[in-house]
Amino acid sequence: MNDTGSKRLERKRQGRMVAGVCVGIGDYFGIDANIVRLIFAIACFFGFMGALVYLVAWAVLPEEGEKESIVEHLVNKNG
Repeated sequence: MNDTGSKRLERKRQGRMVAGVCVGIGDYFGIDANIVRLIFAIACFFGFMGALVYLVAWAVLPEEGEKESIVEHLVNKNG
């Protein structure tokens, strides 16, 4: 939760295996991170969509404790 007490979709630092995307999504929706990982793994077998969605989520979700995502940082830095 952030300062206002509302949930925030973000990449988590604890429990991560790669970038914290699955843990963050699982925490936000109240499901186990392993289920989210399984969904991404299954989606990888169907046209590589799981990996693409994971990469996009990694770029647009801010890391826990950060105010902006990687994409927001790049846009604000160059804009």
